[in-house]
Amino acid sequence: MSDTLDRKIIQLSQACIPEAVQLLKELIRIPHDYVDKPVEEGGDPLCGLSNHEGPRLEYLKSQVLALGAVDGPENIGLDDFGNLWWKVDDPDDGVPPEEKRVIWLDGHTDTVAALRPSWHQAIGGGIDPYLGLTDINKVDKEFLKSELGYLPPEDEWHHLVWGRGSADQLGGVVCQVFATRLLRQLRAEGALRGVVVWSFATVAEEDNDGGGPMYLMSQLKGAAPDRVPDVVILTEPTGSAKDGLVGIYRGQRGRMQIEVEVVGKSCHGSMPHEGRNPLEYGGAIVAEAAEAAGREGAFLTDEFLGAGTRTASWARLETPSDCAVPERFVFRLDRRLTVGEDPGTALREVEGLRGVRRARSAGLRVEVRVPTYDEPTWRGYRPGNAQVYPGWVTPEEHPAVRRAVEAYERVVGPLVREGGGVVPQALPERARVGRWVFSTDGVGVPVPTAGVREGALEVAEGKGWVEVGAFRHPAMFGIGPGVEENTHKVGECVDGRELGVVVGLLTATLLRPQRQPVSSRPPLI
Repeated sequence: MSDTLDRKIIQLSQACIPEAVQLLKELIRIPHDYVDKPVEEGGDPLCGLSNHEGPRLEYLKSQVLALGAVDGPENIGLDDFGNLWWKVDDPDDGVPPEEKRVIWLDGHTDTVAALRPSWHQAIGGGIDPYLGLTDINKVDKEFLKSELGYLPPEDEWHHLVWGRGSADQLGGVVCQVFATRLLRQLRAEGALRGVVVWSFATVAEEDNDGGGPMYLMSQLKGAAPDRVPDVVILTEPTGSAKDGLVGIYRGQRGRMQIEVEVVGKSCHGSMPHEGRNPLEYGGAIVAEAAEAAGREGAFLTDEFLGAGTRTASWARLETPSDCAVPERFVFRLDRRLTVGEDPGTALREVEGLRGVRRARSAGLRVEVRVPTYDEPTWRGYRPGNAQVYPGWVTPEEHPAVRRAVEAYERVVGPLVREGGGVVPQALPERARVGRWVFSTDGVGVPVPTAGVREGALEVAEGKGWVEVGAFRHPAMFGIGPGVEENTHKVGECVDGRELGVVVGLLTATLLRPQRQPVSSRPPLI
């Protein structure tokens, strides 16, 4: 690829920062119009959370069109699940559809709860999770410095975009919009020759990791080759408070929910011997599980993805009153699965706890299970999937990862070397390849290897899919703005300059120069 084209990508991606920041701020702000309005007047106290993304997605759809990220309304839409999709390609490139490389861009549009009162109390006022910075003079800067994993120097805070979803991960979705626009702008340069780019703004990820991609993958049975992805690029935040901003992440641990239901016998609290207390017996199980998880070597570890973990994450108590022995106690354990661990073993670990045996011996009913996610999306679709989300790893030597690293060296390295406030100080000059600690939409992409072999999904060998254990998946990696340690926190923010960096890096990674023959392409982007 020519230096001239690289310079053009840098110039265009930097020029889009003001528009990208403006779009991000509005996507963060939208729930403000609904959360305090009465329901009978069109309000929604959960607006913006999982299964309540409608207003944000309708606005985003209008902006993808208005900003020129697609050729026209026929190239954008909402699927039955509720995901927003848009598509860019070069219909006049002369390449048959079945020979084109298929790239998916993926970012989720739901956020966790804003915790608005906590923001106002902890920060001292001046920053709102929807409205962003309102009065810098009221901000408790020392709290933010202690709370967040990374902040730039104070004299660079004017670059920050504050609010729930700024880092996780509305900023990444915004980058997808402007990357597809840049690809269209560079189409005459051959940017989209032999390539189809599908961009997805998914829903319900926070409640049901990968639910959107699970639906997308389920729709591929019998699909034409120009729908089956060669590569999936996730735009979750890839910044690290310790190691620097905008990494290239190529894997993550898997995850599952383990639900434990303890059913006892309710009675008056003054005569506890008349009942069987599920809270006390269940609490003992929680305590034992925590103690066991804290022991060295409790779970397997992997050199790249790290160790498995387990922690109590949710509970519900059913009791007649606060002066009674409860009837039922249900709690969940969040279990992160590393290489070599499987859901069945993780369930048996909990089944084998002494507290479970003790409760059953005392006459309580204890059930250990994997829960099913069945909450309807904002479009009314009920997923019905077991809450088991497989981990994945794309080898570092995979051509798709190598291409992303090469693109970083071409369009990000020069920005860092030139400096001058164009990029944050924490942006490395050389590409940093790593992995996520948390979970991403990527868990919804792997499909059972047996299903592929039996024809449930046709995957041409040239697509370069990765096979790990019982699953296959297209090459996946992540490039996104934001710092992983800042997500879900009071004071969540992202440096607006990262948006320009990510837009440029995505574009350079996806772009195929005109002089490269499609017939000689490697199995990658």
